[in-house]
Amino acid sequence: MKEIVIQTDKLCKSFSSGGRQQHVLKNLDLSIYKGDFTVIMGASGSGKSTLLYALSGMDKPTLGEVMYGDVKINHLGISDMAVFRRKNCGFVFQQIHLLDNMSVLDNVLACGLLVSRDKKAVAARAKELLGEVGIMKEDWGKFPSQLSGGEAQRVGIVRALINEPAVIFADEPTGALNSAFGEQVLNTLSDVNKKGQSIVVVTHDVKTARRADRVVYLKDGMICGECRLGTYTSNDMARHEKLNAFLTEMGW
Repeated sequence: MKEIVIQTDKLCKSFSSGGRQQHVLKNLDLSIYKGDFTVIMGASGSGKSTLLYALSGMDKPTLGEVMYGDVKINHLGISDMAVFRRKNCGFVFQQIHLLDNMSVLDNVLACGLLVSRDKKAVAARAKELLGEVGIMKEDWGKFPSQLSGGEAQRVGIVRALINEPAVIFADEPTGALNSAFGEQVLNTLSDVNKKGQSIVVVTHDVKTARRADRVVYLKDGMICGECRLGTYTSNDMARHEKLNAFLTEMGW
């Protein structure tokens, strides 16, 4: 049995709109396992991004628990939660949010130095990670505007990895990229996962879902099914057919 990294217990999230309560997540129980590549899918409004924000501590649930081991993160105060996220969570967004006035290397260092004051060690790790995702030394001094979309998102992945987080959370990481750049980013996420990194991705993209060990499907704030695909290999038609059959069953 795989080790559980994150576990939710009867997770609920509601918003008030026009004097009415909107229940976005409803008594949701979910476990995220160490080393898994988990994809969360569902129609627009199903609660995917809300769930991602709750799992990562970016937002607090209305009711229920989010636990990292024995730490109930929804009970942490604002500053303690910020420290916890820096040490345990990495984030990759659709809009990459690199700092325009800083070089590639400095963008990564800026995140790493929030946790460690050992600039030499952080710089060494940053350079190693950039090389691993195909961002070579001659590009480290470039500014974000000089990068392709795929390169910028790979820098975003390195930024997410720099503090050795327990989990990387990604919200539509290929959504703003063309198919070629999107494939580069998916290859990078797959390579990172093969080294044991836990990844949770919210997406509408079936190509992204095919990379997952496990696809969880949300409908109206509840889990209505999940599909175990196992370790990703390219050109695995049985895998593709299994996912397509699952998504059809879910009403995708």
